[in-house]
Order: sequence, then structure tokens, then C-alpha cells
Amino acid sequence: MTKTTFLILALLAASVAFAQRPGDSTSKEIDAAYPAAHDLYLDLHQHPELSAQEVQTAAKLAERLRGLGYEVTEHVGGTGVVALLKNGAGPTVMLRTELDALPVEEKTGLPYASKVQAKDDAGREVPVMHACGHDLHMATLYATAAVMARSKDTWHGTLMLIGQPAEETIGGARAMIKDGLVTRFPKPDFGVALHVGNTLPAGTVGITPGIYDSNADSERITIYGKGGHGSAPHTAVDPIVIAAKTIVALQTITSREVRPGEFAVITVGYIRAGTKNNIIPDEAEMGLTIRTYKAEVRKQVLAAIDRVVRGESMAGGATREPLIEHFESTNSVFNDPALAERLRGVLEAALGKQNVITTGPITASEDYSAFVELGIPSLYFSLGGADPAKLAEAERAGKMLPSNHSPLFAPDVEPALKTGVAAEVAVLRNLLSQR
Repeated sequence: MTKTTFLILALLAASVAFAQRPGDSTSKEIDAAYPAAHDLYLDLHQHPELSAQEVQTAAKLAERLRGLGYEVTEHVGGTGVVALLKNGAGPTVMLRTELDALPVEEKTGLPYASKVQAKDDAGREVPVMHACGHDLHMATLYATAAVMARSKDTWHGTLMLIGQPAEETIGGARAMIKDGLVTRFPKPDFGVALHVGNTLPAGTVGITPGIYDSNADSERITIYGKGGHGSAPHTAVDPIVIAAKTIVALQTITSREVRPGEFAVITVGYIRAGTKNNIIPDEAEMGLTIRTYKAEVRKQVLAAIDRVVRGESMAGGATREPLIEHFESTNSVFNDPALAERLRGVLEAALGKQNVITTGPITASEDYSAFVELGIPSLYFSLGGADPAKLAEAERAGKMLPSNHSPLFAPDVEPALKTGVAAEVAVLRNLLSQR
């Protein structure tokens, strides 16, 4: 048995013990809120909606929060939801969840798997799935909201719940801010959010002081050639060949230009070109995602991409300069170190010290950073979602469980949801304990 496997099995035992603790008042509160939250989870999972299209999702969350006594405002920044529960003098604390799902075909085989099809922003019919756990996040927030509404004697101040649209397209947070999130509503003194994943066992949480995730930049690159017959490439300029050479050359930026040890990723997520196997098209389009931690590395990589793309087009005899469109970006999320350390003890007391793990920055990105940039000290933490036994088995086999955005992503719902609620309630009560 490896050290990692031993740790996972120990965490499994600890999480089971946590879930079964009799006489724990918080556990009883969570148990009371769980059935309705689980029902919401199943509903949301079966009826996902794409970014900026979360009309029914937002309505369901708003209706349930209103039923708990929250003052709810809908359509903030599009489909965003803001719910306030005022409970005397004290700080304002924001708890945020995302609303949107992904254009992914679910292949989990679950009895409640999504079968939804929808049109994306380009008008294409695509499958839709909650492949990143936002359904679990919403259900967790709802149960937390119920516990907090039913125990107002344990805290004071203003609890601000945020249902944010369009996280997957990294635009929803800015849209809510632009629509007056901190002018129409109280500006939070603290912010809290979580994200479920399969790298930690259910029953645990991870804390990352400082940089939590990466900067993200999205680029769309169009390479222009000259169309012709596939049997006579000498009469044409093939943009697909130029694109292929460009894709390979882009990888040398991270391997040969970025200082070893610095984090940088360039991924070409799609290439679109042509209509038939024997026709050379006029153009080819590529979609890139670029991830970095440091601002100077980000600047270096983006400049290098521009240089490489233009150079390969010139070398390939392109008929015109390539079009490079930078259409999405977000900065890395920064966890306030002092707040992270303060809340570490709170989480350890709520979940057990062995269930609170220090984790390093992740390579994914998300737009919660827009709230941090408003000057809201925040803790964005990780929620274990993996079945501990399956995680241990995968570790023994040298494999990884399906990650977020995978068509097979399926968190271990009950322990993960209950642990998420316990963590959120503990953190909120602590932050709302000071006048």
C-alpha cells in the first residue's frame, strides 16, 4: 500500500465518521436540509443550460431562496441572482455559486444523466451537461442558505448569495458587476466560493493560500489560404497545412521560450476548416486557451503566440495576414492568505483536521477573480468529490479519475454535498460572528 493510498483510506474512514456523528447539531441541520437540496441537484443535473442561457436554472434557484425568506433580485447581469438575508448589524458576506453547464455529451450512465440538446451562441445544436459540478455547487448553496435562515441566532450581519451566470465563458462575474452588484447591493466585506473536483476524496476540502488558479486567455486565429482542388495543391495555398505547422510551433513556446519551472499551457481546443476531403479551403480557424500564473509570463506567451502565428502564415505563403482575436480573459483567483489561515482552523473544527488539506494552485481558471479585484478578501476552496475507494484504486493503478469537463465526470454526491454544506456553514458563521 502506498502512502497516498493509505492517506485516502484514512480520509474515507474519517469522512464516514464525520457523516455519522450523532448529537452534532450542525449535522442534524444539514440532514434536515439535504433532501430538498438533493432533489434540486437531480433536477439541475437533468436540465442543464449553457452559459448566459440559464433562464430556468436561475428561476429555480431564485424561487427556492425566496421561499427561505431571502430578498431575491433576478436578472442581474443577465440571468444572475442576488439573494440577501439581513440579520442585524454586522459584516456583509458573499457566498457565490455558478449557474451554467457545458456543451458536453454526458456518458456517465447515471439514471439521471442529462439528455439535453441546445443551440450554442453560434446556432449549433450541441449536447449539454453539468460536467463541472455547478449543479452540486448550487445544491450546496441552497442547503447552506436553508441552514443559515433557520439558525439566525448563530450569526449576525448580512448574508449575500450570488448565482452567477456564464462562468464557463468567463464573463458572468463582470456582467454582474457592471449591472451594479456592489452599488445596487451592499459591497461584501468577505467572499466565499468552492469548487468540486475528483482530485480529493469526498469528505475533504482543500485550501490554497495565495494564488488558487491560473490566468486564462482565449484566442481565435484565422489563417487565410487559397482554395483549390485537393488533387492539385500546387494551384492553391493550403491553410490546413499552415494551421498544422502553427499548432506544432506553438508548443515550442512553452518548451523552449518559457523559463523551465514557470507554468504555461497553450492548448488548441479546436480547428475548423473545409467541407469535403478533395477541396482545399480558403481558410482555417483555430481556438486557443492559454494559461499562466505570473503576469510577466502571460505577457511573454501572448506576444510569442502572435509572432509564431504570423511567422508560420508568412512562411506558408498565406494570402493575407492571419486574424488573431483575443476574445476572453480572466485573471487568476487570489486567496487572501490571512483569511485562508483564519478559516483553516474553522474548517478543521467543523470537518476534522485530517479532512482539511493544503493544496497547490490548479491549472484551471475562473472569473471569481473579478470579485477579488473589487477589493473583496476571499477564500475560494476545493471540495473533494471523488469516491474515496475509487480514488484509491485509481492511484494504485497509476490512473486518474474523470476530471471536470469530462463526459464521465460524476462526483460522489451525498458525502460531497454534505461536506460542502458543513464547510460553507462553518465559514459563514465565523465571518458573520463579528459586529
